[in-house]
Amino acid sequence: MDIKYKNTVPSTLQPSMHPYLNGAWTPNFTEFTATDLEVIGEIPRDIDGVYIRNTENQVHEAIGVYHPFDGDGMLHAMSFRDGKAEYRNRFVRTKGFEAEQEAGESLWAGIANSVHKSKRPGWGAQGAVKDASSTDVVVHAGKVLSTFWQCGDGYRLDPYTLEQEGVAGWAPVDGISAHPKVDERTGEMLFFNYSKHPPYQHYGVVDKHNKLVHYTPVPTPGPRLPHDMAFTENYSILVDLPLYWDENLLKDNIHRAGYHPDMPTRFAILPRYGKAEDIRWFEAAPTYVLHWMNAYEEGDEIILDGYFQDAPVPEPLPGLPEKVGRMMAGIDMHSFKSHLHRWRFNLKTGETKEERLDDRVLEFGMFNQRYAGRKSRYLYSVWGEPGWFLFSGMVKHDLETGESWSLPFGEQRFGSESPFAPRVNAKDEDDGYLVSFITDMKEDRSECVLIDAKDIEAGPVCRIILPHRICSGTHATWADGPTLRGNQ
Repeated sequence: MDIKYKNTVPSTLQPSMHPYLNGAWTPNFTEFTATDLEVIGEIPRDIDGVYIRNTENQVHEAIGVYHPFDGDGMLHAMSFRDGKAEYRNRFVRTKGFEAEQEAGESLWAGIANSVHKSKRPGWGAQGAVKDASSTDVVVHAGKVLSTFWQCGDGYRLDPYTLEQEGVAGWAPVDGISAHPKVDERTGEMLFFNYSKHPPYQHYGVVDKHNKLVHYTPVPTPGPRLPHDMAFTENYSILVDLPLYWDENLLKDNIHRAGYHPDMPTRFAILPRYGKAEDIRWFEAAPTYVLHWMNAYEEGDEIILDGYFQDAPVPEPLPGLPEKVGRMMAGIDMHSFKSHLHRWRFNLKTGETKEERLDDRVLEFGMFNQRYAGRKSRYLYSVWGEPGWFLFSGMVKHDLETGESWSLPFGEQRFGSESPFAPRVNAKDEDDGYLVSFITDMKEDRSECVLIDAKDIEAGPVCRIILPHRICSGTHATWADGPTLRGNQ
């Protein structure tokens, strides 16, 4: 293994027993470039592109209770071509990251604390949190776009070198939420944001040249906390979920979310370039949904898959201080009980139908992005370690036959979100690989694994050893090499 040291970021973290600052969530501070990596098995020659994973890495001692979603964003990239692989990791050098590096301390209290504890105004939807750019990552117009769930600037980087290329200049004043969607057929990126002032939510389209070409309100009755959106060939889907900040408390700058099970989940469906007056609203059973999967049109219907939560505000995990137990439960899929679910919206009658597709607790799904917006057959979900925000295995669903197959990652082995990477000259929808970083706590190391999407139960085709054990995190993406090279 050829490892080139890049940089180590100074940290003021003190030793603690915090569950999300230790173990598989131990932060990384050193940046590497590594080639000639140790491989168990053989890297296939028919994979060409780059896998990019976003992680949270707390650098300074927190102000108040630390929540794992507060940590500074670090990207980990594994690029593949001609049977070889290269690894890089770099911090996303946001305005907040640079300010705290200069100050030598945390300047913003995290989301589990009162905003009044922050030492400076923030960028997020709360107005007093740091835009850590640590939540989501996509590749659009040949560049990485790293985003924050509370809305922020959106940071662009080179997908291969991870060199910083500044903020997205087109970002609106209310920022960009995590989970913008890239339509690989058109090269467009669809995005949304939300705020505490009317109309509370907006939706926009950025073209394949990275220019903002459409931006419109998607009004809601008050401040909301959406997390994701979906699209079909002709429509975009946004939501008004019955879990949101208490407006009376917001008057005192207190950000406390409550769940309203007496209110429906509302879906805003509008043409891709539609405006507020073009929106059609549909109602469904109350829930909260973190992540939507594919959506497509079929006759008069729009069909949407996602993960329905049975308990959007779960009880605190027992045996812990109340505030810590509530934080732990809020990011444990076994506590909020997320299940694969399907919604059908009839554009002719206005009727909504819905059904559960799997009784298992699952989330963080992926599918072949070449089918995004069109009918797809296969979906790849993960299940979690009970009580933790850690992924213990994956399930492949055949949505046409109802069959499924499972792959446990192994004892004390925790995976990353695993996007689908099509084989070079792929013949059909599941002709490719699932790519994931695995943290092995028994071996005290991390690996990048490739799994044949046609036969996940066979386990990894190869395991590529990383130069260090990486921190866990939230989301990941895949970008095809030929497409990237065509954009350069």
